[in-house]
Amino acid sequence: MKHPVLALLGLLAVAAAPIAQAVEILRWERMPLAVPLKVGQERIVFIDRNVRVGVPAGVGERLRVQSAGGAVYLRASEPIEPTRLQLQDADTGALILLDIAAEPPKDGEAELEPVRIVEGNSTPARYGNQSGGADETPARAQDQAGTRAARRETPVPVVLTRFAAQNLYAPLRTVEPLPGVMRVNLRRDMDLGTLMPTLPVRALALASWRLEDQWVTAVRLTNTGARWVTLDPRVLQGDFLTATFQHEALGPRGTPEDTTVLYLVTRGRGLAQSLLPAIHRFDPAAHLPLPKDRPTDAKEAPDAQ
Repeated sequence: MKHPVLALLGLLAVAAAPIAQAVEILRWERMPLAVPLKVGQERIVFIDRNVRVGVPAGVGERLRVQSAGGAVYLRASEPIEPTRLQLQDADTGALILLDIAAEPPKDGEAELEPVRIVEGNSTPARYGNQSGGADETPARAQDQAGTRAARRETPVPVVLTRFAAQNLYAPLRTVEPLPGVMRVNLRRDMDLGTLMPTLPVRALALASWRLEDQWVTAVRLTNTGARWVTLDPRVLQGDFLTATFQHEALGPRGTPEDTTVLYLVTRGRGLAQSLLPAIHRFDPAAHLPLPKDRPTDAKEAPDAQ
């Protein structure tokens, strides 16, 4: 009599247990990921990072997109032809491409399970992370984690300058990911009047990023004169690690060539602390001995005699 009772209790326990929902794993290896949708059904894409979603204008009214807490929620209200979405990491600028298409659901067809996107093993390391072999053991990778910053293939100033230039000039889809980079808040009212005091150029800080202990700041330069201006990094005033001009010269004011961008890399501090006004100034006279009081006339009279 005990065996039927135990079997019945086991069946009840299985029936009462919550059903775990399966999650489809997709590996991002720089190839667009197919994420099919069903009209009227919401599909969740877990990516575990803060992303911005780029949606083509042609499907904006037929596709509801929401992003929160490292997940993207997609819901199609009408059939959608194959379309590509762009997920951009808000911190690093890295892109992940999704190919979606929405079709009406069929009778009796199960709902699509959520999707989780993970980094593929074959994704090449870029910008200085040494590319280890496929047979590299986890222990060896852990031992090298502390010295990875010192083994970069490319110097950090070059890495930051290229990353900043891509963000300003290259299409969004071509911006390559840069692990570890962070966007830095920038004061829009930063006074750059002493940056190039000998040239008729107006400077305006645009954006700044940080990687390890180095900052790169993109500065827009505009010619305020009527002649061509040759840009020479030797005229820059400040404490900079590197300086790179997007173009070598500025055209006269009012021409398409009168504006360019300057990329300044600083170490240990941002641009605001590297300009001349931030350098500590001192008064040399403050270190001279104080003059002694002159003798009175009564004391000088005997000496005069």
